[in-house]
Amino acid sequence: MKEPPASILFDLDGTLTDPFTGITRSLQHALRAMGLEPPAPEELRRYIGPPLQATFLDILGDDGQAADALGHYRQRYGEVGKFENELIPGVVDALEALSEEGYAMFVATSKLETYSLDIIDHFGLARFFRTVHGSALDGSRADKGELIRHILDAEGLDATRTVMIGDRLHDAHGAAKNDVPAIGVLWGFGDRSELEGAGVAHIAASPAELPDLVGSMLGRRRPSVPERLPQPSGEILRELPGDAA
Repeated sequence: MKEPPASILFDLDGTLTDPFTGITRSLQHALRAMGLEPPAPEELRRYIGPPLQATFLDILGDDGQAADALGHYRQRYGEVGKFENELIPGVVDALEALSEEGYAMFVATSKLETYSLDIIDHFGLARFFRTVHGSALDGSRADKGELIRHILDAEGLDATRTVMIGDRLHDAHGAAKNDVPAIGVLWGFGDRSELEGAGVAHIAASPAELPDLVGSMLGRRRPSVPERLPQPSGEILRELPGDAA
């Protein structure tokens, strides 16, 4: 039986891209639609990363209102917010280096899967990833632990030969629930204290540090035949459309 590949799971928001403008504007839009005066964008920064249903429940305190707010959020974010986004400087170089090492790479995000696929395609990152995994419209797989378990099972991965890379405690906690070690990154929405408290194995201050950190955990590879499956016309393998930011 073929050994599972050494694999990397990448968070999306705050790890591969900076979605601050699109998410905060869409949060403000949703709160205005609910008849509230929204906080300033910087006050909403802390809500980037956790599942959106939990975010609106925290703000509004009512499940029904949270569901209504989520609908308003999706309406704006799906049309324009997902592209009010910027690629993290240095990420492409890091992905190139990791791809050359032959690791199997996947996106693991609590964001709605359909939005995530659009964003990965928009920034030309599809060539690096075997599959994009995200949350579903019904809220399933929004929890990072549930999502990572789904990926390990669906892709046939070995937790001991997999690393999660993300910027928030939710990434580290979800990985730990599945016995997957995590690398925390400092260019996103969590700080060193949050990541250390969440128990990450290593912390990267810049994308350029990722290849060496991953190599120290999974070993250097460079196979003669790349394991990454060919992607016709640059398209990525997609799951059935599956929520968070």
